[in-house]
Amino acid sequence: MALKFKYNKSALYELSQQLSVRQKALPTLKSKEAALRLEIKKIKDKALTYETQLKQRLAEVKNLARLWVEFEEGLVKLKTATYRTRVIAGVKIPLLDTLEFELAEISQYHKPDWFLDGIHILEDLTRLRLLHQVAARATEILEYARKKTTQKVNLYEKVQIPEYQEAIRKIKRFLEDEENLAKASQKILKKRSQKTVPA
Repeated sequence: MALKFKYNKSALYELSQQLSVRQKALPTLKSKEAALRLEIKKIKDKALTYETQLKQRLAEVKNLARLWVEFEEGLVKLKTATYRTRVIAGVKIPLLDTLEFELAEISQYHKPDWFLDGIHILEDLTRLRLLHQVAARATEILEYARKKTTQKVNLYEKVQIPEYQEAIRKIKRFLEDEENLAKASQKILKKRSQKTVPA
């Protein structure tokens, strides 16, 4: 979309202001983009670590598959999961804060010794799965923000700043030409008036 402007001093001033705003904002936007890229990499690495830990833990537990048959459904429930937010370069991302589990009443005398270990394993698996999900969601949010920031950087850098500079150049040239024409016409009028008036 071409920039529309008028050839006058007020338009020149307005365009100069807009250009100044964009030129001042560009370094900040580039810094934000770089910070988001770095943070995305960190969070993706964390998500991969959580996923690897989860797979390792599931592989360890797989050997105990026959024992899980004895485990009653609903014995361990996730009661609450609290989240907090962290702001990175102006973008809010979720972080898992605390997990609270609810245990059903069990008689340890009637259950095998490994039952308490099984409860801890389930809690650990749940924690790892939630950490992975939160990291994946944070990555999505940051990727979206980075994409929008990159678009804005490109818009300013490749479209708007050059358009404003070109418009300012055209207005200045027009005003200079207009001024030169005015001076030339004044000289012509002065010469004519000197010729017509006898000294």
